Amino acid sequence: MRRALLATSGASALVVTLLALKPHQPPALQAGSRSPGTPAPTSSASGASTSTGTFTGDTVQTRYGPVQVAVTLVKGRITAVKVLQAPDRNGRDQQIAAYALPRLTQEALGAQSAHIDAVSGASYTSQGYTQSLQSALDQAHA
Repeated sequence: MRRALLATSGASALVVTLLALKPHQPPALQAGSRSPGTPAPTSSASGASTSTGTFTGDTVQTRYGPVQVAVTLVKGRITAVKVLQAPDRNGRDQQIAAYALPRLTQEALGAQSAHIDAVSGASYTSQGYTQSLQSALDQAHA
């Protein structure tokens, strides 16, 4: 009887503790906030410009290393995105980049903009990718 009471109260305390915890989200990724010195992303509608060429985005410093992309446009449509820099300090960074970057590129080609979903497990790389892509698109539409 005593063991059952002890196990029940221990399980109850654990559940209450877990429910009280808030999920962790890096400050730079919270809605409406940006890291200092980072310009706010701007909307770039496809078809708003007939730009053709390759435009290099800004290098974005992330927690795990720099991210930079170059975008190729033909008559204002994104036809290719080339990753120029990605985090690669260690094997884990390389593994995440190898997983996330092709998915981010496919998202960008499908969306025809920098307004794409982040890849789970690669939040910082995704944020750097979209910021660099947006800066390249801004150059193309300037």
